[in-house]
Amino acid sequence: TFSVNFIFLRDCYHVTAMLFSAYAQPTEAEREVWDQVDVVLKDAKGILDELQAYKGAGQEIREAIQNPNDEALQEQAWAAVVPLVGKLKKFYEFSQRLEAALHSLLGALTSETYDDTTQHLEREQALAKQFAEILHFTLRFDELKMTNPAIQNDFSYYRRTLSRMRINNVPAEGENEVNNELANRISLFYADATPMLKTLSDGTTKFVSENKNLPIENTTDCLSTMASVCKVMLETPEYRSRFTSEDTVSFCLRVMVGVIILYDYVHPVGAFAKSSKIDMKGCIKVLKEQPPNSVEGLLNALRYTTKHLNDESTNKTIKSMLQ
Repeated sequence: TFSVNFIFLRDCYHVTAMLFSAYAQPTEAEREVWDQVDVVLKDAKGILDELQAYKGAGQEIREAIQNPNDEALQEQAWAAVVPLVGKLKKFYEFSQRLEAALHSLLGALTSETYDDTTQHLEREQALAKQFAEILHFTLRFDELKMTNPAIQNDFSYYRRTLSRMRINNVPAEGENEVNNELANRISLFYADATPMLKTLSDGTTKFVSENKNLPIENTTDCLSTMASVCKVMLETPEYRSRFTSEDTVSFCLRVMVGVIILYDYVHPVGAFAKSSKIDMKGCIKVLKEQPPNSVEGLLNALRYTTKHLNDESTNKTIKSMLQ
């Protein structure tokens, strides 16, 4: 079983802590990538705020469906849904920007510039912090999406109504905003239980396949080291005591789960195999030690969005820990 070298953690506490610090400043070498990603991350908080405030048009839709001949109710439902679809389109488009930012970060953090992953994390602290922030955003977005059925209901109603309007040759205000091809892509995005995580998993897999000149270990070692750093910082009282708030704990937990899932997608045998460089038992134990209502979404992410959990090679103890 692999675990982070405690000497590394002791000697480089300031480095690992940068994953959770607001003060990781980019060096000149990091600046170009950091600036690109910073633009995306600045919009991330607004996206989460909008998603958290998303109430849906459930009542208007129900009334319209129950009274199909009442034109006024049909118009009210349509007027309520169109701006919401604009928001859903915005979230989807943000996922594309997030994937591009991830590619830039992976390119920097897995390059052959330094001898190993530890050196990358030591010398590119600001980029490692941004990578952590992307994972934190992703898991938080998906947690909010999973608890909001209005999202898929609104979009389904929008598509059905649009289709009916086309058949009846009724001009549809808002159709130019989401044409049929885009609507298909958006629909597939929201059909996934964890759409942002799927975007990042697919994006990481694509990065590895497009960069065959880079050893796959450059990517998997980066992910496994970050997972181990998070685990050790959460389970070691000396480090845990330095966390300033429960938000920092949540951040650390989400980053740990995020990198485990990406590792599971890109590593040939995944995160749960005996040869994995992630101590899965230790990571799950850390999750189980948190208040249950704060980590159920993260445990579900490991249960339902990983690729290799149900492989025959997965240790039975790990499977039972996640049951």
